[in-house]
Amino acid sequence: MGKIGKLIERLKSRPQDFTFEELRALLTALGFEESNKGRTSGSRVKFIKGNIPIILHKPHPRKELLEYQIKEILKVLEKEGLI
Repeated sequence: MGKIGKLIERLKSRPQDFTFEELRALLTALGFEESNKGRTSGSRVKFIKGNIPIILHKPHPRKELLEYQIKEILKVLEKEGLI
């Protein structure tokens, strides 16, 4: 199993220490592009693949995603058949 496969399995296990950087690497490998354009975007980040958006706030000061963020990300990825 490669690095991306390991990240997918890790995300599916819903760990409390899944970082934003791990998510960025996973979504980029799945073909998503990161977009946080605009002066007022602040910590809001959007990952887009075709017409599939994933919008979340970049965690700060912590690096780990919150439980509800992981749940929503899994929901979108599973619905679209990406994992």
